[in-house]
Amino acid sequence: MIGRVRKVSGRGEPVAANYAFGPSVDDVIIKHRLLTRTTTTRGEPPLKKLQKKFTSFVSEVDKDEDNYNDCEKLARAFLQELTTFEIPLLKSKAIVEANVREKDNFNELKDEMNRQISQAQVDIEDLKKQLEESKVERRHKEECEAIRKLIAMQPPRSETQKVLTELEKEIAALDAENTAGSRLLELRKKQFSLLLHVVDELQNTIEEDQKSLVEEMRIATEELKHGMEDASGGSEAMAVDH
Repeated sequence: MIGRVRKVSGRGEPVAANYAFGPSVDDVIIKHRLLTRTTTTRGEPPLKKLQKKFTSFVSEVDKDEDNYNDCEKLARAFLQELTTFEIPLLKSKAIVEANVREKDNFNELKDEMNRQISQAQVDIEDLKKQLEESKVERRHKEECEAIRKLIAMQPPRSETQKVLTELEKEIAALDAENTAGSRLLELRKKQFSLLLHVVDELQNTIEEDQKSLVEEMRIATEELKHGMEDASGGSEAMAVDH
């Protein structure tokens, strides 16, 4: 039989089909063989054999001779050949029906597989969302665990409260000292302001005294100068008299 030849690789995997005459020619040959029930390239086709049997029977019937036995013999031979020709047709019909059922089953299986693939895709998306949520939840748990460890490293609440109480006492004492220091500073400011005022008054008094002393010295100097002038004038007069 000349037709498609399939080779199998060493691993049992089928490879591309090879054609004796080409895809189109092979399809024509296969179609012709199916119509004529020719299963091999050798010998007469079954349809041609059936045609010869029928022709022989008709030719014998058309004779005017008394050949009833020959006609019966040729009729049986024709019917036998017809039965022989019909059996493969019935087989082919059964194969076609089986193939149709198989095709329908395949289509149903294909639809079911497509439905399962679609459902699997939906499940994958859901699992992706669940995975992201699990990652977020895990990160939150890790953060909570880290915080818990930090809290565990801290001293007990009683000790912390005790430290806070002591710190509050120290803060209160410092506030009291700060208040006392502020009052003392304010007193020192007032005293310093009074001292500055006294110093200013004293400085003004000293300046006034210095001015008075300078004025008294100036007056005394002028008086002394006038006295000396008067003395020198008297001496000159006495000299003239002599």
